[in-house]
Amino acid sequence: MSGNPWQDGRGNKDRSITKSDRAGSTGDDPVRRGGKAHAAPGGPFLIGDGMTGGYGSGADILHGCTLSVEKGQIAVIVGPNGAGKSTAMKAVFGMLNLREGAVRLDGTDITDLTPQDRVAHGMGFVPQTHNIFTSMSVEENLEMGAFLRRDDIRGTMEQVYELFPILKEKRRQAAGELSGGQRQQVAVGRALMTQPKLLMLDEPTAGVSPIVMDELFDRIIEVARTGISILMVEQNARQALEIADRGYVLVQGRNAFTGTGQELLADPEVRRSFLGG
Repeated sequence: MSGNPWQDGRGNKDRSITKSDRAGSTGDDPVRRGGKAHAAPGGPFLIGDGMTGGYGSGADILHGCTLSVEKGQIAVIVGPNGAGKSTAMKAVFGMLNLREGAVRLDGTDITDLTPQDRVAHGMGFVPQTHNIFTSMSVEENLEMGAFLRRDDIRGTMEQVYELFPILKEKRRQAAGELSGGQRQQVAVGRALMTQPKLLMLDEPTAGVSPIVMDELFDRIIEVARTGISILMVEQNARQALEIADRGYVLVQGRNAFTGTGQELLADPEVRRSFLGG
């Protein structure tokens, strides 16, 4: 067992979060089969390096895009609508084939792995929508996050309930009856049940109130403090950069600005063009 209360050497094994639900996907977007990982020591804990690609046989959406995050840190991807933010995260997760570039996690090149196999290597992914089982109870959703584990999951579930106390109170309630913010807590908690090394969140505060947004950001900080790396796409750019160790501004699928969260917040051009002045 590691010192991280959310994960040990088993890695993230929840395959139920790997189904793509994206606009613009096509039937000729092949699913990778039989790819292998291989050692790639050195470099950041996670890096999507020089990623170029798109969906199916369509035009490239990403153009040499690079994203990285160190262990236990928070990296935030921001930018205008249509900039390729969610696509970049899906590329890291293996949901589109890269024509150029590589993805490496914890000293291993995982470029050729399917999303399912990336889950087994320690990736957890929370999509923006369709990220819970609405007809199941809160507790059943959490159990589904750990359905491939063969150890005792009760300790991890208690840690999720400590992180999100409202979920323990509503554990017998159907997840579909919860508020938007509570649903997001279920989705994040479900991913944490898989004991990930890296947690990827696609716009986790979309549609929630400012108070709920602040609460979710506080919980994300708590998760990162346990040693789990966070890669997050976020529409609330200013607030997200406030908590970010690393920030990326994408424009038309390319890196426009890169720096610490504070550096980007202080950059006059970033402030003027992307943060409302």
